[in-house]
Amino acid sequence: MSQSAPSDTVIGWDLGGVHVKAALIVGGRVRAVVQTACPLWRGLPALDGTLAGLPDWARGQARHAVTMTGELTDCFKDRTDGVGQIAGWAQAHLPGTVSIYAGRAGFVAPAAAEAAALDIASANWHATAALAGRSASEALLVDIGSTTADLIPIVAGRPAASGYSDAERLETGELVYSGVVRTPLLALTDHAPFGGRRTRLMAETFATTADIYRLTGDLPEGADQQHSADLKGKSNPESEIRLARMIGRDHREGSTSAWRALAEHFAEAQLRPLQDAAATLLSRPDLGAGAPLIVCGAGRFLAERLAHRLGRPHRAFTDLIAAHMTGEPEWASTCGPAVAVGLLAAL
Repeated sequence: MSQSAPSDTVIGWDLGGVHVKAALIVGGRVRAVVQTACPLWRGLPALDGTLAGLPDWARGQARHAVTMTGELTDCFKDRTDGVGQIAGWAQAHLPGTVSIYAGRAGFVAPAAAEAAALDIASANWHATAALAGRSASEALLVDIGSTTADLIPIVAGRPAASGYSDAERLETGELVYSGVVRTPLLALTDHAPFGGRRTRLMAETFATTADIYRLTGDLPEGADQQHSADLKGKSNPESEIRLARMIGRDHREGSTSAWRALAEHFAEAQLRPLQDAAATLLSRPDLGAGAPLIVCGAGRFLAERLAHRLGRPHRAFTDLIAAHMTGEPEWASTCGPAVAVGLLAAL
């Protein structure tokens, strides 16, 4: 879109393969934040339907700042193709001016996105860390989302990740492919205790982490926006049914307390590799013993638990940016990268 945009209105976007997140920033202050499901794996037109269902402000004239992870989805030939197509969609559908966040390279025009694809692809973590670094000179950012966890060292007020691409950060432990909604339980462990025995798991995606955190009472309201594994409801009994299938059992074979205990076992299994990754990063010589964890994401509760396990103080990402928020917009922590990229463009 070529129309001029209001200079004091910025909308930050995080265009993912499963969710779209947007943050409205007016006069340097976050006014509203939204997250909604988006089945981008079905093709780029999925973004059209998602945009149509967002609040009116998301379709208004603005300076649009875009970060993305959706280039990963298998509807695209590769990441470069995905970056180019998503940037092109943003240019065509977001009214006003559009800039694409290229992480370490700053913002670029949509037309330059393909050429900067290696900097743009899945760089949303960099935006959150860059903004957090303006308030915390030394910390470990822990952003646990619905699908993945980013653990990003901040040194001298700047992102100091050893890796940059997804592949590199998987190697360094700065990306742990584990989240609090969509991760299949079989990815966390291959066994579980039940009825006094150690049982192997069914190698099926019968249940996800949304089920276990629903049963433990930790799952934030509205965080689970995708279909359940069996395309059925999201009540506690229905989550128990899915959990029972993971150990080859029917729901009637266990009590409510037994299913909750099983859920807590899976929660612990998810926490352990996060603790290992965080402990490794915190052992870096350029991070002091008092460096806190900055926590955000749908799994902020798990990040806080991680800080306690590590004996580290923690600070909420939303507390760091409180001076730039009007009230405490719902979704501000869950949609950290959208808020961050918008504020980086606005301030």
